Amino acid sequence: MNSIPYFVKSSQRVFLIEDNQKIYILRLTIKDFCLALSVPVIWGMGFTFAKAGLNEFPPLFLMSLRFSLAALILCWFYSPPAGQFKILFLLALISATIQYGLTFTGLKGLDVSTAALVVQMEVPFGALLAAIFFKDNLGWIRALGMAVAFVGVALIAGAPSLQNQLFSIFLVILGAFTWALGQIMIKKMTSITGFQLIAWIAVFAGPQMLIASLLIESGHLESIKNATIVGWGTVIYLGVIMTTVGYGIWYHILKKYNVNQVMPFLLLMPVSSIIGAVLFLGERPNLITIAGGTTIIIGVAIIIFAGQRQASGLKSIEAS
Repeated sequence: MNSIPYFVKSSQRVFLIEDNQKIYILRLTIKDFCLALSVPVIWGMGFTFAKAGLNEFPPLFLMSLRFSLAALILCWFYSPPAGQFKILFLLALISATIQYGLTFTGLKGLDVSTAALVVQMEVPFGALLAAIFFKDNLGWIRALGMAVAFVGVALIAGAPSLQNQLFSIFLVILGAFTWALGQIMIKKMTSITGFQLIAWIAVFAGPQMLIASLLIESGHLESIKNATIVGWGTVIYLGVIMTTVGYGIWYHILKKYNVNQVMPFLLLMPVSSIIGAVLFLGERPNLITIAGGTTIIIGVAIIIFAGQRQASGLKSIEAS
């Protein structure tokens, strides 16, 4: 016998449960649509700012300043999660210190357009690791999307103008894989909010990055002494706007809507990065980079939208 459909409201979401199977999820309001749209713009422009900042600070040192600033802002408002310091330390090491160290060291040797496109490999790597660790059904469509994305990376790496920058491309790819591995670790964590996670990852990541920077980089005092308003502006943008405000908006949206509804917005992040690089850094992506980047985005889009199709019984209703 069929059960009577009923509504459930929880954490600003409204669900319609029917036969314990079908779930109807809120459609984005205009306000939330604009907020969701701002996230890829904020994060995408972070690559542009970071590239400018890397002219004044070593990569790991710049990231240390970024996360230390974010920690100083957030840790006063979010209490430390009890009993999870060991996993947070390890998570900060993998998903922040190692990941950003690899990605932004790679960015130092590349133009923003190339790095922002290659880093989209986070999505295929994430889908692959989820299939391995959580037995998620990858399916042939998402496998196809992964293959398309890898073809895009191969096109970019094969560009004659980038033959001397293959190591930097490799670092960015490795950073994307490390980011995906960090997301698997996050998914295993319980009883911690998004802001708690960001705040206390930043608390651990700042010192970790500083120690790593002191061990393998040089010129710290000189960079502080000679830094211009562009360098310090980059630190403020990365620590306050990109990390605190960007993730603040992102977690606000994720509280109200299904992740499959908002993930497609992140496809605009490399577009934002490229526009910023063209307008503010004078970059001019070549045709091979554009072709490879377009191929990567198509592959990522296939993975994201195939994931949406696999969410059974989902329909949208207007938010009241």
